[in-house]
Amino acid sequence: MTKLEQIQATIENLSSAEIAKLREWLDELDARLFDEKIDRDAKAGKLDKLAAEALADHAHGKSRKL
Repeated sequence: MTKLEQIQATIENLSSAEIAKLREWLDELDARLFDEKIDRDAKAGKLDKLAAEALADHAHGKSRKL
């Protein structure tokens, strides 16, 4: 049995309340990992082209106030 299969089997035996807490924790983990990836990408310059395109669009009147 793989590690993932063991985790899945354990999850199947959790109560509804425990599953809700697990889901909340997974959502928070996912958000934190996403934020960390965005931060790494920004520091590596991977977002520079997108930022330049957005600024150019704004300069050409292709944006609107929210």
